[in-house]
Amino acid sequence: MKFNKWTVALAAAGLVSIGHNAQAEEGYVSALSKTTLSGFVDTSFSLSEGGGDTLLPGRTSYQNADKMNGINLDVIQLSLASPMDESDWAAGYAVDLLLGPDASYYSTGIGSDGQLDQDDVAIRQAYVNSRVPVGNGLDLKLGVFDAIIGYEGFSNRDNPNYSRNMAYNLQPFNHTGALAGYQVNDLISVQAGVANTGLSGIADRSDSTGAISYMGSVAIEAPDSLGALAGATLYVGAMKFGGQGGDEQQNFYVGSTIPTPIEGLSLGAAWDNVQNVGGTRDANLYAGYVSYQATDKMSLHGRIEYLDGDNGVLLNDANGNPLITNGDDDEMLALTATVQYDLWENVLTRAELRWDSQESGDAGIYDDGSDDNLTFTVNAIYSF
Repeated sequence: MKFNKWTVALAAAGLVSIGHNAQAEEGYVSALSKTTLSGFVDTSFSLSEGGGDTLLPGRTSYQNADKMNGINLDVIQLSLASPMDESDWAAGYAVDLLLGPDASYYSTGIGSDGQLDQDDVAIRQAYVNSRVPVGNGLDLKLGVFDAIIGYEGFSNRDNPNYSRNMAYNLQPFNHTGALAGYQVNDLISVQAGVANTGLSGIADRSDSTGAISYMGSVAIEAPDSLGALAGATLYVGAMKFGGQGGDEQQNFYVGSTIPTPIEGLSLGAAWDNVQNVGGTRDANLYAGYVSYQATDKMSLHGRIEYLDGDNGVLLNDANGNPLITNGDDDEMLALTATVQYDLWENVLTRAELRWDSQESGDAGIYDDGSDDNLTFTVNAIYSF
C-alpha cells in the first residue's frame, strides 16, 4: 500500500506506527469510495408586468423583486453523500451546500439591525443517516434535514413549476433535529421527529427553554390492484412549533398525486392549513396540479392556487405590516403555466407564465396600484 509523505515522515521519527496508519488510510479510502458528488446550477431570466418593485415581499423566486427584469444566478448546490446500503446496521451521511442569492433564504437569524441576515453561502442539509435492525429497519437522521411537509421543496428542478406555491412561504425550509422513518410495508411508510424549533435557522433554539418542535407524516401508495390508480400517493404531514402557551404555529398538510388512464397525464392536489402564524394569524391554502408528458423531451405543467387567510398572514411588507390596509382578510388567486423542454443532456429548460391576483376587498396591493401581476420566466438548470 502507498503512504502519503506525511505518514512516512512521522513513522521515521517514531511518532506513529505504519501498521496503525495503514489501517486508518485504508478506512479513509473505503469511506471516500462510497462518497458521491452531485449538484446543480440554477439560472433564470424574469420579466414582471409592473416592474420589480411591484412584487410581493417574500422568499420565493417569483416574489423576489431583485430577480425581476434581468438575468439571474439563482443558486448552486453542491452535494456530498454516502447513501446507506441494505445491511442491517447501515450508515451514511448527506451534505447539501448552497452558494448564490437563494442561499440567503437559509439565513440563521435576525441581525443587530433588526433585519434578516443575508448570506450567499449556506447549509441546506447536513445529517448522519443510520439504520437500526428493528422490524423492517428503522432509519434515523440526526442533524439538519429538509422539512417533511409541503408539496413543493427548495430545489426548482424537483418541482413541476419554476415559481413555488404560496404555501411555501408559510412553511419551514429545514430543521435541526432527529427524524425516524419506517417502511411498514410496500405501500405505507411513516416518519416522526423532533427539532429545536419549527424555524429554518441551523441549531437555533426556541425562546422557551427546553421547548422543542414535533413533526410526523404518513405516506400511502395505491396498490397495483387498483388498476389505473395504481401508484397514486396520499401524504399527510403535521408539525407543531416549540414554545409555551397557546400561540405556537401549527402546520397541517395533505397532498396527493394521481395518475390517469390517459398516458402521460397525471394530477396533483395539496391542502395546507397553517395556524398562529406570527402568533395570531391562520390560513388555508389550496392547490391543484396537472402535468402532461407530451414527448420524451417536452412536458407541460399547470397549477392553480387559492389562499384564504387572516389579514397580513401572507400579504405584508418587509416590516411585517399588512398590505391590505382596511383589515380585510388576505385572499389570493394564482395561475401558473410551464413548458419544459429538455433539449440538452443534463439541462432542464423551461418557460413559465404566472398570474397573481389579490381577491379581497382592498385593491392595489402592488406599488403601481394594481391588484394583479403577470410574470414571465425562463429557467435553465444544469445537473451533475
